[in-house]
Amino acid sequence: MKRLVAALLGACLVSASASAADLKVLSGNGSRPAVIELSARFEKATGHKVNIEFFVNPTVKKKVEDGEAFDVAVLNPPVLDDLVKQGKIVAGTRAVIGRIGLGAAIRAGAPRPDISTVEGFKRALLASKAVAYPGDGASGIYFASLVERLGIAAQMKDKMMPMPGEYNVEVVADGKADMVVVVASRMYGVKGVASLGLIPAELQTWIGFATGVSATSKQPEAALALTKFLTSPAAAPVLTEMGIEPGKE
Repeated sequence: MKRLVAALLGACLVSASASAADLKVLSGNGSRPAVIELSARFEKATGHKVNIEFFVNPTVKKKVEDGEAFDVAVLNPPVLDDLVKQGKIVAGTRAVIGRIGLGAAIRAGAPRPDISTVEGFKRALLASKAVAYPGDGASGIYFASLVERLGIAAQMKDKMMPMPGEYNVEVVADGKADMVVVVASRMYGVKGVASLGLIPAELQTWIGFATGVSATSKQPEAALALTKFLTSPAAAPVLTEMGIEPGKE
């Protein structure tokens, strides 16, 4: 393991002229738009191929623990750190991509409620016929607890729509829900969806994204090159455009 760490830490971006690698990435859903965009840029810059599979963080963690082959993981920092402790992710490759808060979104063209205050956010939730959120992800678990904290759990009971991580924002565009509350970056680029921005600061939680290389990757140098690309200064403008604060967890 020490030799692998040393090799990884000494690696640099592999040029497009080198033999192309075929990398598999396991990623949480919250960082989906950023991982897709940055991976596409990495492919163009290096000639490597990046295949990405998105799941909620607990599912990714279980896949890794069960021994599924992969090269790079993108997960919430606590989840990634646990895999580092288990020896599934090479400790020296752990790097922070950024962080983002929870946001809300509605169908494009629908009347826009003001969610800039706690009372405004509560009114918007109570006025909705159905509010979608990721049922198993960190953001969804937090939102469910937030509804309790706001004292509206009873009124919201029949309006709450826990959804799979890969399909939650989309239900707003489809008209199956009036609002979705999720990690704000998840909304980026989803057709038919209009972001209302972040929920009020008093209610906010921050969801971080971190990355690391699989301890069993057969292409560790190319895998490390991808993690460095995801966390490089060049990635910052892309992350910022999606509402992600680069380098913070």
